[in-house]
Amino acid sequence: MFKVLVSDPISDLGISLLAEASDIAIDKKTGLSEDELADIIGEYDALLVRSQTRVTDRIMTAGKQLKVIGRAGVGVDNIDLDSATKRGIIVINAPDGNTITTCEHTFAMMMALARHIPQAYMKTVGGVWDRKSFVGVELRNKVLGVLGMGRIGSEVAARAKAFGMTVYGYDPFLTEERAEKLGVRLASVDDIIRDADFITVHTPLTPETRHMIGREQFSRIKQGVRIVNCARGGIIDEEALVEAIDSGRVAGAAFDVFEEEPPAADHPFLTHPKIIVTPHLGASTVEAQENVAIDVSEQLLHILRGEAFKNAVNMPPVAADVLSKLEPYFALGKTLGSFAAQIAEGPVKEIAVTYSGDLANVDTQPLTRYVVEGVLSHHLGSDHVNVVNAMHLAKSREVKIVETKTQSTKGFTNHVSITLRTDKEERYAAGTLLNGFGPRITQVDKFPVDVEPHGHLLLISHHDKPGIIGRIGTLLGNNDVNIATMQVGRKVVGGAAIMVLGVDKGVPKDLLRDIIALPDLNNAKVIHLN
Repeated sequence: MFKVLVSDPISDLGISLLAEASDIAIDKKTGLSEDELADIIGEYDALLVRSQTRVTDRIMTAGKQLKVIGRAGVGVDNIDLDSATKRGIIVINAPDGNTITTCEHTFAMMMALARHIPQAYMKTVGGVWDRKSFVGVELRNKVLGVLGMGRIGSEVAARAKAFGMTVYGYDPFLTEERAEKLGVRLASVDDIIRDADFITVHTPLTPETRHMIGREQFSRIKQGVRIVNCARGGIIDEEALVEAIDSGRVAGAAFDVFEEEPPAADHPFLTHPKIIVTPHLGASTVEAQENVAIDVSEQLLHILRGEAFKNAVNMPPVAADVLSKLEPYFALGKTLGSFAAQIAEGPVKEIAVTYSGDLANVDTQPLTRYVVEGVLSHHLGSDHVNVVNAMHLAKSREVKIVETKTQSTKGFTNHVSITLRTDKEERYAAGTLLNGFGPRITQVDKFPVDVEPHGHLLLISHHDKPGIIGRIGTLLGNNDVNIATMQVGRKVVGGAAIMVLGVDKGVPKDLLRDIIALPDLNNAKVIHLN
């Protein structure tokens, strides 16, 4: 008999699977202090929480029998993941439970925006019968641009088609084949900025998506566009949006999220007549709250019974002898994945990983997870991707994972290489561990290098001609960007070549454009590695 403690308010329906299981005994004890929870947790095999209970290292130290902690929701910021992983406790959440409710809230906001419903309501209940001020627009025959075609974005697209809208979809993992299946037009951000009548965002907030619609985009955006954000605050530049609405470029906006929550009392969104706001209600429905509890309860049952499970957010157990051989390569694998993702253009279709040398004799699946995590986390954000869910996320986006092994050492005891195939190109990166020196990138595409994969890097492809390095160095120096390291790679004198510069700070976009504009340069990429 497994004992499960429910320490936050969760409906009986949400935990009905556990209640009906013959091998599960449930105790519901809510509102416990840390002391009270620590005193009793030692007798339980599983803990089920929402957001109120803080599952600290102290709680897990006391939970000698704990096998799994379930969070009936998306985030796990109230659970000490490092402590759970160290103690072999699996942590699970419910990333799919709020898909439909967030999608529907997006449509509610879009309809309210199109027909001025909140503004008309306020005037009507205020005693003013004003029909002329609130002439709206139809959704039918309009272009909807969906930025982010994951679970929620795909559901929004399906409903938009039912309204007779033409849907443009953008996602770093959206291929032509998947776009065709979804019935959307594969588009770039620029396509959506240029053509969309409505824009809705459904991406995670990452350094790449922060202010992905800012002043530059608003200067080119279609006249009269309406913008909806029920994803994350910060994806759209709030200050620039207000300026675009006041200038008449943007017709209006509807936001469920803010860069800082709750927003300050003087936030311009709160008083603007053309902006509709709600207090982060995307997942706030009875059904969603029950669905996340049901999802977590189901996975919790699987784990306790030793069955296959999903939606774990920390490291799964690995045999000690395998772990000792692979663990030194985990950081290298994740870094190589991130590096490859940052240099590749287009939606990722395949991640091919090859292990050479002694690694060919080990079960490298745990290491492959780190590689895939590195690729996906660049686009989806480190808060959304981890070594456990990386494979699941790749499969859901139809990204093929290929793992091969060879005894060929290529001059190294062990060697890890990644071939990233997208709709547009194929990029290659390889690396190893050097005794006493740590991880190294040993090859980029066809060029051998020796790069320490850390911090800010600048990858430049160019023709091998005298003076190029000097011109780039001068341009960086004039913009107060200091070069810390430099590696060059070429196959033949005067042919194609690359240089990888380690710099002390990030290279701004305008400076990157100036670098690319230099004579004999093909391209330049800014890369950031932790």
